[in-house]
Amino acid sequence: MADISEATPTKTIDVRGMFCPEPVFRTKIEMERMAVGNILKITADDPASEEDISRWVNRMGHQLIGIKKTDKDLEFTIKKVK
Repeated sequence: MADISEATPTKTIDVRGMFCPEPVFRTKIEMERMAVGNILKITADDPASEEDISRWVNRMGHQLIGIKKTDKDLEFTIKKVK
């Protein structure tokens, strides 16, 4: 994974308070709207999001730049590859 601090998000979404499958669904919608090379930052608080979003990113062929964990939140940084 690259250094998250070097990746400036093109778009940021907040899916805190949402639970599976909503965070993945919202991520998918935003990624479809973005151009290749753009970066999406997602803030989630559902513990299942770590595995769910990571798997979705790999399955779709995008690049997971990083995951930052805080006390309650997860921040995903994803680059649209195709």
